[in-house]
Amino acid sequence: QVQLVESGGRSVQAGGSLRLSCAASGRAFGDYPVAWFRQAPGMEREFVAGISWSGGVSYYADSVRGRFSISRDNSKNTASLQMFSLKSEDTAVYYCATGGRAAVTSTRPERYDYWGQGTQVTVSS
Repeated sequence: QVQLVESGGRSVQAGGSLRLSCAASGRAFGDYPVAWFRQAPGMEREFVAGISWSGGVSYYADSVRGRFSISRDNSKNTASLQMFSLKSEDTAVYYCATGGRAAVTSTRPERYDYWGQGTQVTVSS
């Protein structure tokens, strides 16, 4: 079992930056890829970024590639999403997710077994 808790979401102006964190508990965290998803009101949950269990490989949605950076620190059981050049369309609840059935390129939410409660990011223009 893995428990995930996101933090760092807040309101920010367009063009600004924000860093989201995901704190994990459970021995298996370091064995699994980690992903960030987001969900805007009335929209489906969408993949944002993923990182391999070792942190050596990362994968991004086209909409955020070049602006967002995912990282992890297995010694601290944490993962992060650094977001730059934020746009109003980045407004959403952001979730971190992990699980043994996922690969670093898994973009479908059903591949992930463990989810946090989400953190709200609001970008105003």
